[in-house]
Amino acid sequence: MNYGKAIKSINPSAEFTLDNNDLDNIVWLNNTTPISKADIQAKQAELQAEYDAKKYQRDRLTEYPPIGDQLDMLWHSIDESPELKTKYFKFYEACKAIKVKYPKWYGK
Repeated sequence: MNYGKAIKSINPSAEFTLDNNDLDNIVWLNNTTPISKADIQAKQAELQAEYDAKKYQRDRLTEYPPIGDQLDMLWHSIDESPELKTKYFKFYEACKAIKVKYPKWYGK
Protein backbone atom coordinates (compact mmCIF):
# COMPACT_ATOMS: atom_id res chain seq x y z
CA MET A 1 0.00 0.00 0.00
CA ASN A 2 1.70 3.17 -1.24
CA TYR A 3 -0.02 6.36 -0.15
CA GLY A 4 2.38 8.48 -2.20
CA LYS A 5 0.90 7.08 -5.41
CA ALA A 6 -2.59 7.82 -4.13
CA ILE A 7 -1.64 11.41 -3.32
CA LYS A 8 -0.09 11.89 -6.79
CA SER A 9 -3.19 10.36 -8.37
CA ILE A 10 -5.37 12.93 -6.61
CA ASN A 11 -3.00 15.84 -7.23
CA PRO A 12 -0.16 15.18 -9.68
CA SER A 13 1.57 18.43 -8.71
CA ALA A 14 1.43 17.80 -4.97
CA GLU A 15 4.74 18.21 -3.15
CA PHE A 16 5.12 16.40 0.13
CA THR A 17 7.20 14.12 2.25
CA LEU A 18 5.75 10.94 3.65
CA ASP A 19 7.83 9.06 6.21
CA ASN A 20 7.39 5.28 6.38
CA ASN A 21 4.19 5.47 4.31
CA ASP A 22 2.48 6.77 7.46
CA LEU A 23 -0.35 9.22 6.86
CA ASP A 24 0.37 10.82 10.23
CA ASN A 25 3.81 11.79 8.90
CA ILE A 26 2.89 13.83 5.84
CA VAL A 27 4.50 17.22 5.42
CA TRP A 28 2.94 19.27 2.66
CA LEU A 29 5.52 21.37 0.82
CA ASN A 30 5.51 24.53 -1.33
CA ASN A 31 1.94 25.56 -0.54
CA THR A 32 0.46 22.23 -1.62
CA THR A 33 -3.12 22.11 -0.42
CA PRO A 34 -3.37 19.26 2.07
CA ILE A 35 -5.47 16.26 1.12
CA SER A 36 -7.49 14.61 3.86
CA LYS A 37 -6.43 11.21 5.17
CA ALA A 38 -9.87 9.86 4.27
CA ASP A 39 -9.50 11.00 0.65
CA ILE A 40 -6.01 9.50 0.41
CA GLN A 41 -7.19 6.20 1.89
CA ALA A 42 -10.19 6.10 -0.44
CA LYS A 43 -7.96 6.75 -3.46
CA GLN A 44 -5.51 4.09 -2.27
CA ALA A 45 -8.35 1.58 -1.97
CA GLU A 46 -9.51 2.49 -5.50
CA LEU A 47 -6.00 2.10 -6.94
CA GLN A 48 -5.55 -1.21 -5.13
CA ALA A 49 -8.87 -2.49 -6.49
CA GLU A 50 -7.84 -1.50 -10.02
CA TYR A 51 -4.49 -3.25 -9.56
CA ASP A 52 -6.11 -6.39 -8.14
CA ALA A 53 -8.66 -6.48 -10.97
CA LYS A 54 -5.84 -6.70 -13.51
CA LYS A 55 -4.03 -9.64 -11.90
CA TYR A 56 -5.06 -11.83 -14.85
CA GLN A 57 -3.11 -9.48 -17.17
CA ARG A 58 0.05 -9.75 -15.09
CA ASP A 59 -0.33 -13.54 -14.88
CA ARG A 60 -0.89 -13.87 -18.62
CA LEU A 61 2.22 -11.85 -19.44
CA THR A 62 4.41 -14.45 -17.79
CA GLU A 63 2.66 -17.33 -19.59
CA TYR A 64 2.31 -16.09 -23.16
CA PRO A 65 5.10 -16.88 -25.58
CA PRO A 66 7.04 -13.83 -26.84
CA ILE A 67 5.04 -11.74 -29.33
CA GLY A 68 7.33 -12.72 -32.20
CA ASP A 69 6.58 -16.39 -31.55
CA GLN A 70 2.87 -15.63 -31.34
CA LEU A 71 2.96 -13.89 -34.71
CA ASP A 72 4.92 -16.76 -36.23
CA MET A 73 2.33 -19.25 -34.93
CA LEU A 74 -0.42 -17.09 -36.40
CA TRP A 75 1.33 -16.88 -39.77
CA HIS A 76 1.85 -20.66 -39.90
CA SER A 77 -1.79 -21.27 -38.99
CA ILE A 78 -2.87 -19.00 -41.83
CA ASP A 79 -0.31 -20.58 -44.17
CA GLU A 80 -1.91 -24.01 -43.59
CA SER A 81 -5.44 -22.84 -44.46
CA PRO A 82 -6.52 -21.59 -47.90
CA GLU A 83 -9.61 -20.06 -46.30
CA LEU A 84 -7.54 -18.10 -43.79
CA LYS A 85 -5.08 -17.04 -46.51
CA THR A 86 -8.01 -15.39 -48.25
CA LYS A 87 -9.55 -13.95 -45.09
CA TYR A 88 -6.26 -12.48 -43.82
CA PHE A 89 -4.72 -11.84 -47.23
CA LYS A 90 -2.99 -8.53 -46.47
CA PHE A 91 -1.40 -9.81 -43.25
CA TYR A 92 -0.40 -13.10 -44.83
CA GLU A 93 1.09 -11.54 -47.96
CA ALA A 94 3.01 -8.89 -45.99
CA CYS A 95 4.60 -11.58 -43.81
CA LYS A 96 5.17 -13.91 -46.75
CA ALA A 97 7.01 -11.17 -48.66
CA ILE A 98 9.50 -10.81 -45.82
CA LYS A 99 9.90 -14.59 -45.47
CA VAL A 100 10.60 -14.85 -49.23
CA LYS A 101 12.98 -11.90 -49.16
CA TYR A 102 14.91 -13.39 -46.22
CA PRO A 103 14.60 -17.18 -46.32
CA LYS A 104 15.93 -19.27 -43.41
CA TRP A 105 19.13 -20.02 -45.33
CA TYR A 106 19.62 -16.25 -46.06
CA GLY A 107 23.02 -14.94 -45.12
CA LYS A 108 24.61 -18.31 -44.36
